[in-house]
Amino acid sequence: MATCLATGGTGATTVAATMIAAHLAKIAVFATGGIGGVHKGAETSFDISADLHELAQTPLTVVAAGAKAILDLPKTLEVLETLGIPVIAYGQNELPAFWSAKSDLMAPLRMDTPTDIARAHATRGLLGLPGGQLVVNPIPSADEIPAATLAPIIARAQEMATHYRITGKDVTPYLLHQIYEQTKGQSLAANIALVRNNARLAAAIALELHRLTD
Repeated sequence: MATCLATGGTGATTVAATMIAAHLAKIAVFATGGIGGVHKGAETSFDISADLHELAQTPLTVVAAGAKAILDLPKTLEVLETLGIPVIAYGQNELPAFWSAKSDLMAPLRMDTPTDIARAHATRGLLGLPGGQLVVNPIPSADEIPAATLAPIIARAQEMATHYRITGKDVTPYLLHQIYEQTKGQSLAANIALVRNNARLAAAIALELHRLTD
């Protein structure tokens, strides 16, 4: 990010870079689609998103529909726990899985109101705790793609990525494009719906945080 600015370049921001920009702009809450995390096969590739480490050091509340479903969700949850990042499921006990409202993983924390989430954010600041918190907001049921439907599609896309030796930062866009093709665009429609849903929740949290800290 610093190199891009210094050289007058252009680029898109990941969740990690957006957190840095938001913090510099004194924005405390922002919404995204899904965070990055631990890729499948990371025990040999060490492909782990910088999003996780940024959450551990930058004091923002990030609202997402969970980690992207193409990732290793149990390992992602384990790294979040290791880094001391609160993971708060909104309105349910299970972790959402991006395009799917639920996974087979239980969330470490659950909160049911934007007020409680805003209070947790403010309390972290009062305690002097480093880092932020991750709010995982399930996609509306009318817009989701069931996990059972997605599982073989994701597996096929990952097999293709391995076959064509796609690695590093090229993996995620490749997998997302393959899933878009195989779901005939349904994954994109679900993505748009979950981003809008996350934006609504993030706005409600931001309003409550303003009331608490004004």
